[in-house]
Amino acid sequence: MDFEHIAAHAPNLASRMLGASVMFANDESFGEKENLVLDSIPNFTPGLFGHKGEIVDGWETRRRRVEGFDWAIIRLGAPGTIAALDVDTSFFTGNFPSSCWIEATSNENQPGVEELTSAETTWVTLVPDTKLVGGTHNWFEVSGEFSTKRFTHIRLNISPDGGVARLRAYGEVVINPVDVVGLTVDLASRMLGGRVISSSNDFFSNAHSLNMPNLAQNMGDGWETARRRTFGKDWAIIRLAAPGVLKSVEVDTSYYVYNASKEFSLHALSSEVDPEADSSGWKEIIPVTRLRPDNHHRIRIELAQVYTHVRIDVFPDGGISRLRLVGEIADTEKITSDYRQSLPMKSHLLP
Repeated sequence: MDFEHIAAHAPNLASRMLGASVMFANDESFGEKENLVLDSIPNFTPGLFGHKGEIVDGWETRRRRVEGFDWAIIRLGAPGTIAALDVDTSFFTGNFPSSCWIEATSNENQPGVEELTSAETTWVTLVPDTKLVGGTHNWFEVSGEFSTKRFTHIRLNISPDGGVARLRAYGEVVINPVDVVGLTVDLASRMLGGRVISSSNDFFSNAHSLNMPNLAQNMGDGWETARRRTFGKDWAIIRLAAPGVLKSVEVDTSYYVYNASKEFSLHALSSEVDPEADSSGWKEIIPVTRLRPDNHHRIRIELAQVYTHVRIDVFPDGGISRLRLVGEIADTEKITSDYRQSLPMKSHLLP
């Protein structure tokens, strides 16, 4: 498995940006459990001490003097199937765990820690007990029957103790029909499985930020291309979370004051495979339209056709914070069928 490709293109279901939370850890004496799901790259300043010792950017437990192991439960921000897991031990070189194993469960009823740790909850093993290496990314592929199942929570077990900087769970979002049927939603949102599949230029910041569910936090939290010195445009293609009918579009240029794109246009198509930017079939749904710096642009559209992909063209270059594509999912029966087929433990799930 190409883990670098997975990390660059698949969503991290355990991302704090998507709403992931570390619900419980049996010990966090040296490093707070919440660090596990942060989206930032781990950072460490040697020699910086607090009252509990050297300050670390990760989850670190005390030195264990009795038999046992340490563990933490993470609620995924976007439930779905998991293809690969990254146990990142960056900066933990003399204090990383000897091994780890990772389990998962599925429960749509917003369970608390007591329920998740009770005998009634079934946990399945995604990664068996495996040795870890310190100061690096420890990658694990999820294969077998559970690679196609939808999970809501994962449990990281470390033996006997030590520190882990981040835990990332890369995969595919599986939509719960309760969240979308009969509703108008952002079809581009990463929360629902929308994905930026390609872009022309990511020089300053990546186009994958375009469909994040939160508002941009600064100018680095968006898509910004290099300065163009020739005639042309830049573009990004988004595969919608599910085929749908578009109702409105929001193009957000927040924080781009002197470097916002001057204009944009929007094209869409319906395709079973991911298209190229210059492939045939693209239909213009919004013509070239003026953009204002540091602004929210909302455009209402009425389209009866079902689309699977949208391409935004920006002229001549510049920055855009977010792109929202609001509409309705067309084939709710397929969404429901896919969801039911992905359930690993029906007794813990809503009908």
